[in-house]
Order: sequence, then C-alpha cells, then structure tokens
Amino acid sequence: MSKFFSSRLKQTEPYVPGEQPNETKVIKLNTNENPYPPSPEVQKAIQRAANETLRLYPTPTLQELRQTIAKTYKVHQDQVFIGNGSDEVLAFSFMAFFEPGEAIRFPDITYSFYPVYAKLFNVDYKVVPVREDFSLPIEEFYHAEGGVIFPNPNAPTGRALSLLEVESIVHQNPEKVVIIDEAYIDFGSDTAVQLVNQYENLLVIQTLSKSRSLAGLRVGYAIGDKQLIEGLNRIKNSFNSYTIDRLAIAGAKAAFEDGDYFEEIRAKIIETREQTAKSLDNLGFEVVESKANFLLVSHSQVDAEELYNQLKEQKIYIRYFKKPRIQHYVRITIGKPEEMERLLEAIKKHIPKVTK
Repeated sequence: MSKFFSSRLKQTEPYVPGEQPNETKVIKLNTNENPYPPSPEVQKAIQRAANETLRLYPTPTLQELRQTIAKTYKVHQDQVFIGNGSDEVLAFSFMAFFEPGEAIRFPDITYSFYPVYAKLFNVDYKVVPVREDFSLPIEEFYHAEGGVIFPNPNAPTGRALSLLEVESIVHQNPEKVVIIDEAYIDFGSDTAVQLVNQYENLLVIQTLSKSRSLAGLRVGYAIGDKQLIEGLNRIKNSFNSYTIDRLAIAGAKAAFEDGDYFEEIRAKIIETREQTAKSLDNLGFEVVESKANFLLVSHSQVDAEELYNQLKEQKIYIRYFKKPRIQHYVRITIGKPEEMERLLEAIKKHIPKVTK
C-alpha cells in the first residue's frame, strides 16, 4: 500500500464486480446483463448523434432526456436527475443526503456497494438482517437515525417488497431520506415512482443497464421531490457538470421512446425466468422467489463454489458470493432460452447427483 494513500483510501474496500471474460464464446450469466440487444432505434439514434457536434460539450442540464423520462413516469422534468450509471447516482445520494455520525440502515444481504460508499463517505450504518427466507423485516427500517437505502427487488436475492410495504418504510421515516434502488424493478414489481409526489423524503433510483439493455451506455437516473433533485445537482456540479456524453443522451432517449420493444423484451425475460425456476426446482434446487432478471439458488447435495467452478470450466459463467448466509447459493442471470437450456444440460451432465 502506497505511503501516499490518504487514510480514507487505506480504509476503503472497493466493490468487486462480476467477472468480465475476454472470451466471446461463453454463456455469460454472472452480471445481470440483458441477453437481448437494445432497441434498434437506439443504434440509429447514436449513429445520428456521432457527427461534428462531438467537438462540443453536451448540455449539462440534459433537458431533453429529462423530459423524456418525466413523460414516461408522469412526473415533472425537475423531478428527474440523470447520472453516469445508477452507481454514480447512488454515490451522489450518499453524499447529498446521509450525514456522518447518523447511522443509515440497509439489509445485511444486499447490493455490496452500499457499505463501500458508507465507508468512503464516512457514513455510519446498521445492517438489518433479512429473514431466513430472505424477505425484509420492514419494521426494522422504521425510524432510522440517518436514513434508509435498499434495492427493490433486492440483490442478490431477487425478493421484492410490495408497494404498500415500501410506502410504510417511507411513511415511518418522515424526517430522513429513503432511497429505493430499483435497478430490477421492471422484471415484476411495482415502482415507487408513483409515490414521489406524496413523500418529499422518497428518492427512487433506476438504470438503463438491465431492462433496457444498455449496460454499456452507462445511464442511471433518480426521480423524487424537486428539492432532492436540486441536492443531487449541487453534488454533481461540484464534481463534473458533464457526466453524460452526447451519444449516451441520444441512445437513452431512443430507448425510452421505444416502449413496445421494452415491453416485448422484459416479457421474454420474465417468461424465461419462470421456466428456469421450475426446471431448477425439478432438479432439486431451492429457488428463492425472484422478481428480478436473476435467480438465487442452492442445492443440499451440491457445493455452491464447486458448481460455480465446474460451470466456469465449461465456459458458463454464474456468480458465487463467498459471504455469510449466502455461501451455499449461486446467482444465475436469466439469459436467452437456449442459454438456459445449455446451463441446465451442463448441470445434469456434470453433476448427475442433483437429478431426482
């Protein structure tokens, strides 16, 4: 460790992303990417935007894209903030709304970037243990000292709270910001965006990486009360006023405008998820109920890490978390039907004891 590192850097434990194999002939089911390409309109829009205007800075206000998102969710454009991926929006939110010395709350099994940000920005936190079935005990998030953040659906479990349950947490924290991280909301849950006009303390964060097939474009956004959005803009403009480039703006706008394609693709993923869950159940796996584009599964007779390694040898990538409470599980992103069939065949062929 360099002697030039600050004390904050020395204490930081960076987030570890899923593997990104350099090989192309693999089945990649480990990073929750969408298996289908973006809308054809996205590529057309990016090609049109790749012109001489690239010599100019993009608009820092992102007004057209904010208008498009606002129209999609039936909110005012001043209630929309856009960042370079939802992780950046989350980082800005930690800085904008959470105070050092006031412990925020999030689940013990959740998106592992939360404790990273909390430590980086000197925010105290308290983890709330999820139940044995991985559901969230909502009452444990009431009256939080510093605020609340959690994904809905949760990651890496895929379990989701109802809109009524989400609202109860927001309602029971009137003086603190509650952040709902909805990266996977489009795969089967109800968005809390419909509550933002009722609660000034609610911030909803979403991304184009999952349901709109744009993980490579890096666009995330938040929707909430105008004053919360103003706070995010103050943080952004203290770092970099131009976080979104011209090509990303064009592509993101086109993705929102092609609603038919969005509905078609997410319906395919939901159908494949349900079929895969049933097949894994028939093979003796415990499958956690999921409203996301992935499944968390375990088997009483199969070591999770061994399963992960055996599939990797066959160029099938899934995700293994060597962490308490989920060390016996693997997470499987939902791919195309033919990819899931190959996954299931690999499990049957190379781990025959899992079959009934």
